[in-house]
Amino acid sequence: MRTLAIAAAIAALLGSPALAADPAPITIVVFNPPSLGSVFPSVIKQQKFDLANGIDITFVERPPDAYAAQFNSGEFEVGGSASVLIVGLGTTRGIKISYLFNLFDYWGAVVTSRPNIKTLADLKGKELAAAKGTTNYAMFAWFAKQQGVDPNSFEVLNTATPGLVGYALADRADAVQLWEPAYSLVTAERPSIRTIDLNIAKVWRAFAGGSVIPYLGVAAHQEWIDKHRDLIPGLYRAYKQAAAWVMANPAAAAPLIAAVKDDAERAAIVAMIRGGARLGLNLAPAGKIKKEIEATYRAGREVGLLPATPPASSIYTGELE
Repeated sequence: MRTLAIAAAIAALLGSPALAADPAPITIVVFNPPSLGSVFPSVIKQQKFDLANGIDITFVERPPDAYAAQFNSGEFEVGGSASVLIVGLGTTRGIKISYLFNLFDYWGAVVTSRPNIKTLADLKGKELAAAKGTTNYAMFAWFAKQQGVDPNSFEVLNTATPGLVGYALADRADAVQLWEPAYSLVTAERPSIRTIDLNIAKVWRAFAGGSVIPYLGVAAHQEWIDKHRDLIPGLYRAYKQAAAWVMANPAAAAPLIAAVKDDAERAAIVAMIRGGARLGLNLAPAGKIKKEIEATYRAGREVGLLPATPPASSIYTGELE
């Protein structure tokens, strides 16, 4: 319902006139597909939502480890696969960056084809393929701990996000930890693969008192923010318009947000968009979900990812709407 409400509220923005004759250039680094950070770039560029808001975005793709290194170093000043915990971690290390706005709430899963693995506890002593450098894995580790499972009790086969699909389809590990849209692609190709329940909603509500788990969005270095503060609302509108278009046109959006090979994969991505829960679409200015971001920080500290609580400056509070 939340996703549909978002789409309805912002659909009127789709026809917004261009705000400037000469759009301002912005370079944004994102994860390679399939990943949540790569859901909107093709839509924004094809539908020209950036130009409609006075900006001209160049999206550059990188695997997670390279993304983190090049964004944190300032080689790229704006990140479109910015996870709350990685932004928080960077600020505890003295990097001056801020989470501008949220795109997706957290959802992750563990899939397996092995009949002897039915719960997370069954992973002890087994091999788990995962993109260990991502926030999705860090949050999975936290949820595992909430169920009494020590993430150090299984061997992690670290791979980049595109490799997760291959691991799952080839059954090269006892289990695979992944998220959307990779999850839908895998289950379309192998309908018999099983999903281990992480009890996400129940565990998070008990911990944070709500259902919103800010997970991934857009962040920028403070120096860039200070120079381009006037561009941030337009950047936010471009993503909102892309989200509304995806929700209104799931069939057309499917091949843009994931490399679908056949009708089964296309149908799976369409179902993911329409279902909404696993996609977790939740566009919100960071300042409006400050308490929820702080709850995610607490989880990051509990799992050992964050050595300290990130400073208030890690959450952008400027007006976006």
